[in-house]
Amino acid sequence: MGIPKRIKNYSGRYALVDGVPFTMPVATKNSPALMAAFLCDYDKANQLLPGNELHAVKYINGKAIFMVTVINYLHTNIGKYIEYSIAIACTRGPKPAPRMLPAVFMKHYHTGQYILELPVSTEVSVKGGKGIWGMPKHQANLDFKITDNQVSAQYELDGKFAFRIEIDKPNSCNFPLNVGTVNYSHFRNMLMASNIYFDAKAGIKIGKKAKGSLYIGDHPRTAYMRDLEIESNPLFTAFMPNANGVLDDHFECWFMTYDNKPQNVTPEDFSSVIDLKLNEDWLPSPTITDYEKFKI
Repeated sequence: MGIPKRIKNYSGRYALVDGVPFTMPVATKNSPALMAAFLCDYDKANQLLPGNELHAVKYINGKAIFMVTVINYLHTNIGKYIEYSIAIACTRGPKPAPRMLPAVFMKHYHTGQYILELPVSTEVSVKGGKGIWGMPKHQANLDFKITDNQVSAQYELDGKFAFRIEIDKPNSCNFPLNVGTVNYSHFRNMLMASNIYFDAKAGIKIGKKAKGSLYIGDHPRTAYMRDLEIESNPLFTAFMPNANGVLDDHFECWFMTYDNKPQNVTPEDFSSVIDLKLNEDWLPSPTITDYEKFKI
């Protein structure tokens, strides 16, 4: 899925939304990223998806797919920041899709991911990402580290360990990726969908060749994920040393509907972003080292 022509046509123009200025298109260049997928319990994953139009992607063995994507944005319209996405691979439609087909017919099944958690490094990223596109961003203590043998990213908040992902660093990153994906989220009690397009060369490992570790801490924002029965070995891992991405200016949203009149639905709304500033400062880097006890 290539970048739509209309986005290319307004390259170099300017936008201002909620006090956040953008040089269009909203994009990143030469930013390292890691991705990993793990199988988990299908029914429990589905229970985390809001409304009645999102359905977990079902792998060939009947499991759902738990996704972790961390991008160290080095060059963006709003400065540097890390974005730490934890999600469930899903489709959108009146009923669940057949096994595996959403990976092939992504457009037909509206294949994407529902974001469970999306911590970022800076306040301005929260203000723009949540206030405009409805992404569930919040500021947290994050890092992104690359060594000779490993790529890792850690997430802490309020002095508690929340999450950590480690993958083996591939020897080469020559596989061309030119893909678009849909991110679904729940904001203002509406289902929001935004698109991002990536162009990169990746080192990808699949099945037994994929090596990585997942750690889920005791912070309330992540501790419940341990109940998903996530498998310890990744389904696949990917590392992109120089990813380029473009965020679509177009997004969609739909009302959430219920069988009965809802009484206690209290998702985040504009009050969570309206007073945020354009601060690009990061919180301190993670410091917790005794995370082995949280290994999946």
